[in-house]
Amino acid sequence: MFRNKKTLKFPTHIAFIMDGNRRWATARGLNKMIGHKQGGIALKNIILDLCEIKEIKYASFFAFSTENWKREQKEIDYIFDVAKNLFDENKNLFLSKNIKFVAVGDISRFPKEVQNSIRDAEEKTKNCTGLVVNLALNYGGLDDIVQAGNRVFESGQKLTIENLKSNLYSAPAPDIDFLVRTSNELRLSNFMLFQLAYTELYFTKTYWPDFDKKQLYRALEAYTKRDRRFGGK
Repeated sequence: MFRNKKTLKFPTHIAFIMDGNRRWATARGLNKMIGHKQGGIALKNIILDLCEIKEIKYASFFAFSTENWKREQKEIDYIFDVAKNLFDENKNLFLSKNIKFVAVGDISRFPKEVQNSIRDAEEKTKNCTGLVVNLALNYGGLDDIVQAGNRVFESGQKLTIENLKSNLYSAPAPDIDFLVRTSNELRLSNFMLFQLAYTELYFTKTYWPDFDKKQLYRALEAYTKRDRRFGGK
């Protein structure tokens, strides 16, 4: 089904803006909540697919932005339920696959039971040495830069690129090599702006619930063809 893995060039850090859950459901005449449920299933499956690619060390997923609080409370509550179930039902699976789970962002506004599930997953997998999964929750790229800058100032250090980078929510993960956004939206939506400075971008019309292993390898084949020069010749 896929081109020989040996011919592919893999990123060290891949990221996903998981877009299109609601449109996926609407296109099928379903309640939009079902779209979020299917999106959670797709997230778990992609994480497991990435575990098969040893060259990929980090994977970051945009799950809930600082702007998502503008949605209806009923939808927000359902997203929280999906997130909690993802953590509770898959912590042992993540552990068996040697996956380290990290919450990126400020989860203090989340319901306590959701916070507890997240922290428990982080604690159980903190010593894992395989794929690092950064799940961005209540996250905004601009907020990330501001909070990192404040940490640098509070420590009395001089503000430098390296000092700022080491205080981002995603630290110590390296900058993102490859960003995939689903559902044909051609924007970054305030996701890891600092970490995306020289990232290769890939946009697909596929809604996130339909993004599977085949779609993943199609994206990686596109990445293989890129010539990353980082501003050089």
